[in-house]
Amino acid sequence: MNSDKKETLDGLPPLREIVSKFDLAAQKSLGQNFLMDLNLTYRIARTAGELSNVNVIEIGPGPGGLTRAILKAGAKKVVSIERDSRCINALGYIAEANPDRFDLLEADALEVDPATLTPKPRRIMANLPYNIATPLLIKWLKNINEYDGFTLMFQKEVADRLVAKPRTKAYGRLTVMTNWLCETKIEFNIDPKAFTPPPKVVSTVVSLKPRPQPLAEASWNAMERVVAMAFGQRRKMLRQSLKPLGVDLSALGISETSRAEELSVEDFAKIARAI
Repeated sequence: MNSDKKETLDGLPPLREIVSKFDLAAQKSLGQNFLMDLNLTYRIARTAGELSNVNVIEIGPGPGGLTRAILKAGAKKVVSIERDSRCINALGYIAEANPDRFDLLEADALEVDPATLTPKPRRIMANLPYNIATPLLIKWLKNINEYDGFTLMFQKEVADRLVAKPRTKAYGRLTVMTNWLCETKIEFNIDPKAFTPPPKVVSTVVSLKPRPQPLAEASWNAMERVVAMAFGQRRKMLRQSLKPLGVDLSALGISETSRAEELSVEDFAKIARAI
């Protein structure tokens, strides 16, 4: 009942009507799971905070549920990147209703630099396809200064890795690289039944706020190399996994018998600076 009522607030057709009209059966090959509950899409949009002066880049809009919520939340402009031509046609109804605030780009998000699509301030918001979520995030982190922030939906396992603490199983490469550059926060979980089709995992909305400065000084390439080597052999002691670097860990105040999950982000940055 509430969902149907919500879907009329922006004067646009119900999402299920759009999905039916354009035969938008979610495709597994594209990692598609459409979020049909506009109560939830509006909640995600509100999580991003004040958007009236922000240009939003959305990845994989599908039938447009989150797109509509972002527009309704007052975003200055929304640019959606979609590779599924069926969705491109379906999203025409949003373009017609918002001719000055909505642009649609047919492309693969992995091949697009979002920073070229809008002026600053810009924020990325997305229900990310699970199969490309991590590569996309790493790509965006490399150019972190281009973004005001990120409001992203991941499968819960990945979200847990983003906020993990040292000495936990979830703590890893993605944890270190993300928290080095961003403040991370889990906002809320979404039940699989809210999606069409329902995924086999719980989804989690995460906020990432770029730090004014990285948590510790280091270059991206050095940091990435150290972290990849350390967690590539996470069961081994650092004296073994990082041996090719030729770094004197003891001189940096780091035990050679430690393992990757025991080091803080600042510890990894120390090693990165040393190489």
